[in-house]
Amino acid sequence: MPNETSFARRDLLAVGATLAAATIISGGPSQAQAPARTFVLVHGSWHGGWCWRRVTDRLERRGHKVYTPTLTGLGERVHLLTASVDLNTHITDVVNVIKFEDLKDIVLVGHSYAGCVISGVAEQMLPSIASIVFVDAFLPEDGQRMLELTPANLRDAALEAQSKGEIARPIVPAAAFKVNEQDQAWVNSKLTPQPLGPTFTPNKFTGAREKVAKKTYIRALGYSLPSFDKWLAQCKADPTWHTHSIDCGHDIMVDRPDELTELLIAAA
Repeated sequence: MPNETSFARRDLLAVGATLAAATIISGGPSQAQAPARTFVLVHGSWHGGWCWRRVTDRLERRGHKVYTPTLTGLGERVHLLTASVDLNTHITDVVNVIKFEDLKDIVLVGHSYAGCVISGVAEQMLPSIASIVFVDAFLPEDGQRMLELTPANLRDAALEAQSKGEIARPIVPAAAFKVNEQDQAWVNSKLTPQPLGPTFTPNKFTGAREKVAKKTYIRALGYSLPSFDKWLAQCKADPTWHTHSIDCGHDIMVDRPDELTELLIAAA
């Protein structure tokens, strides 16, 4: 049977108590600490590497190595936005981090749109990937485009932008992602237009992601999207996948960084 949990704050406290007990029994934190791993965290549409800061800080304090590449045309790389940016560009962004940093046995994590990105990365870098994690993310099949996978309102916005000759989709505000009210202003200040090209790029997969040794799907229950529910159910029904859910908005790394950090470490 697939492994499925619903992660609440009481679970986090239980995890902390378990770790504390392990520390006491083993004689020190160095012995209780999980082995250091390498995480590559990939953001979704309109976001940038900045959105992972809270999770990055937590993972690094635990001794792990973390890379948070910002995809071309987004975040601090918004000045590189051109009409030629597409899904393949973003896949290459991540592939090159893995290649040039000589990363091995990585935990590859993708949020939202980045489910398409990391699926493509797996096609090229499968031997380097020990675990793959989809955080409230798209789980496309071969030949599918984001255009067909996104909700009707976003699909219409993409088609309208294309008809006008624009190269990006308008920003969707943090409130639409159900980001907690305290963080909405901060998130809105960082969001940038999403390159239009990836919306129309067919995904090309041969099934490499299914060959990754450890596969995990994490669902944000506070963000309504039927396709994500479908993929969660699909993964639950597959014994090779682990599934989890957190009761929060779509930007889990912003809303619930403690819980997400624990799940990523468990998925490593």
